[in-house]
Amino acid sequence: MDVMFSGVQPTGNLHIGNYLGAISLWVKNQHRHRNFFCIVDLHALTIPENIDPKKLRQSSFDVAALYLACGIDPNQSVIFIQSQVKQHTELAWLLNCVTPMGWMNRMTQFKAKSKSAETIGLGLYDYPVLQASDILLYQTNLVPVGEDQRQHIEITQDIAQRFGNLFGEVFTIPQVSVQEVGARIMGLDDQTAKMSKSSKNDKHAINILDDEDTILKKVKSAKTDSQVAIDVANMSPGVRNLIDIYHAFEGGDYHATLRHFDGAVYGRLKTEVGERVAAGLAPIQERYRSLRNDQAVLEAIVNSSAEIARDVAETTMVRVRKAVGVF
Repeated sequence: MDVMFSGVQPTGNLHIGNYLGAISLWVKNQHRHRNFFCIVDLHALTIPENIDPKKLRQSSFDVAALYLACGIDPNQSVIFIQSQVKQHTELAWLLNCVTPMGWMNRMTQFKAKSKSAETIGLGLYDYPVLQASDILLYQTNLVPVGEDQRQHIEITQDIAQRFGNLFGEVFTIPQVSVQEVGARIMGLDDQTAKMSKSSKNDKHAINILDDEDTILKKVKSAKTDSQVAIDVANMSPGVRNLIDIYHAFEGGDYHATLRHFDGAVYGRLKTEVGERVAAGLAPIQERYRSLRNDQAVLEAIVNSSAEIARDVAETTMVRVRKAVGVF
C-alpha cells in the first residue's frame, strides 16, 4: 500500500477550497493509502512575528479536530502534530548537511515571502529541508500538492537522491500526487487567484467554520460582472466560480446545475450558493464543536497517532544514523 503524506500549518483558517480541493478527496480515498496527516507547527515558526505562542497549540488541535470532523478516520489515517515527533528536526539537520545552498537559493517561495519581512530568519530559508524531512521520514510515495508546491517536492527528490549517492539508498523517492477530481475554488474577491488561507481580505474565502450569516454575507459580496442574469454560454470567472462552488456541495450532474441557473438573476444565484454551502458545512461544524468540547478525547486521538508516527519515523532514523555513522 502506498504511503501518502500531507502537512498543513496551524495558522489561518481552513476554507472550502481546502475542503473541496483536498480534504474531501482524502476522506473519499483514505482506504487506498497509508496516510500521514501532519499539522506542521514547526513550519509555522518560520515567520515568528506572525505567531502568538499562546494560540499555537490551540490552533494545532483546531486543525486536528477539523480533519476529524471532515471525515478523516483515525483508524485509517495518522493525524499528529509535527513537534510531537522529534525525528523531524533530527533528520532536518542531517539533510541540511547534504543540501547545497545553491538549491535553496533557487526556491521561489522564499524569494516571494522574504520581500515583505523586515527580518528574515534562517528557518524560512531552510523551510524546504524541514519539509523534505517531513516527507522522507515516512518513506512516502505520494504527496498531494498544488502546482505552487511542486518545486518543494522536486527539491525533496533531489535531497533524497543526493543523500543516497553519499551514504547509500535509505529513502523512498516521493512522487507528486495530482488530484484527478476535485474543485478548484477561486477567491470570492479575485477569481484569478485560488482561494488561500493567507489572504488579508476577510471576504476572500469562506471558512469551514463560518456561520450561515457570515457565509451569506461573503457570497453576496463576491465579484461577478455587470450583467443582470446568468448566460451559461458566456459566464464571467466570478459567476462560474459561484456555480462551481454550488455544484461541489450539491453534487449530481454539472449540466443540470447549469440548466438550473441559466437565466437566473445574480441575487438568486448568490442566495442559493450561500444556503447550499451553509447546509453542507453544518454537519462538519457540529462534529467539530463536539470534538473541541472534549479536549481529553481529542488529545488522546492525536497522541495515539503521534505514537504511531514516532515508531515509523524512528525506523527510518535507525537506518539514517547507521548510514551516516552517528548514534
